[in-house]
Amino acid sequence: MLKSLYVDFNSYFASVEQHERPELRGKPIAIVPMMAESTSALAASYEAKRYGVKTGTRVADARTMCPGLILVQARHDVYVKWHHKLVDLIESVVHVRRVYSVDEMSCELIGSMRNEDRAVSIAYDVKRALLEHVGESIKCSIGIAPNDYLAKTASDMQKPDGLVVIRESDLPHKLFDLELRDLCGIGKKMYERLWRHGIYTVEALTTAPAQKLREVWGGIEGERMYARLRGVDISLPESDRSTVGHSHVLPPALRTREGATGVLHRLLQKAASRVRSYGLLAGRLSVSIRHRDGSRWKHRLTLTATDDTVTLTAALAQMLTMWPAEHTDPIKVSVTLDDVEPAGGQPQQLFEDQQPSRDRLNESLDAINKKYGRNALFIGSAWNALHTAATRIAFQHIPEHEDDGDES
Repeated sequence: MLKSLYVDFNSYFASVEQHERPELRGKPIAIVPMMAESTSALAASYEAKRYGVKTGTRVADARTMCPGLILVQARHDVYVKWHHKLVDLIESVVHVRRVYSVDEMSCELIGSMRNEDRAVSIAYDVKRALLEHVGESIKCSIGIAPNDYLAKTASDMQKPDGLVVIRESDLPHKLFDLELRDLCGIGKKMYERLWRHGIYTVEALTTAPAQKLREVWGGIEGERMYARLRGVDISLPESDRSTVGHSHVLPPALRTREGATGVLHRLLQKAASRVRSYGLLAGRLSVSIRHRDGSRWKHRLTLTATDDTVTLTAALAQMLTMWPAEHTDPIKVSVTLDDVEPAGGQPQQLFEDQQPSRDRLNESLDAINKKYGRNALFIGSAWNALHTAATRIAFQHIPEHEDDGDES
């Protein structure tokens, strides 16, 4: 029974840029975090992929592979804006059950939609809506299958602009031509573990008993993989958020102690705003600074559970006094709020008379920045980093239009 229609936008970042900038259409482009030869591609257009350029390719190598390559600095806020537009467009055709990432989502097939002809017709309706309301530059591949896992697998089998159906009667033989690394959830370490257990092909994986996969995965996830590969629709509870964090590679102009400090404060203010948006309090602040020579300084500070930007800012300032003075060449910084817990269940501190006004301050910070933009109101410690640490898109965290998402 066909239950899932999975939409995967092709070369999403690059496609959005080509849509917004007609002069880039039909040309090999790579999306990069900054205009520097030492960085790596975040995404590549299909014209660049034909030369072997892909996500993670170093710019210097990419230029050698594709001499006509055009570098485009990432604009994550634009990709977020288009994500929400595209979700709304697809929702007008078929219900979007779950958003997996900025460029992937599954749609629910119910009732007569589970008939193959109807499901395929809906897939073409999605593609037609994209063409009519967006244009030719942003395309998607669609997979239809008994569950999200197999539908995602199907969406990867024909790119770009593909449409593949995997029926229950197709299993498992339709998967045999795939490589193990083609399957979601099989990264480098899992691939090596499968080989150690004598599983070298997808055919061997799909025919292995459930107990064998439990042994390979080291627990229940192996049995879930066994079920998914057979078309079972497994509903898993949403995992609880345990950390909120942001990281940023410093542009050359900010690779100083003062520059890194400003960026860290900017990242912290973003993280604090996100913690409040989730209704959480953080019990620990962690900072990491990587230097040009490869060394890394880390520090953690346990806190009374809080979401207050002023309290967190003071804690960060205290931590940075411990950053060894000999380190003068930072290149990447990160901030993490963890040991999080739901707000509302903590006892009030006896002498915290300022808390009501602090709450109003935090509410004002969030409301003004949401309405007028992320730099409308900020704590002064971030003054020299307002135009860095811009929106980043993380897996399973899609910022709202004015939100600044970054890492965890």
